[in-house]
Amino acid sequence: MNRSKIVAIITGAISVLLAIAYLLLVQILDYRDMKPAPISQFEVPAIAADSWHIDHIA
Repeated sequence: MNRSKIVAIITGAISVLLAIAYLLLVQILDYRDMKPAPISQFEVPAIAADSWHIDHIA
């Protein structure tokens, strides 16, 4: 075998191993029991209606 074929085979094998590792990582992360954050942790800014004045120049 010449050198380019060996490099291509090694590169392909590394690519397949990385793809399998990625799929396993995604499966592990997807398997976790995800719970929503408590409502008290959300900070919703209150917008006062009278703070939005538009001055009309006529």
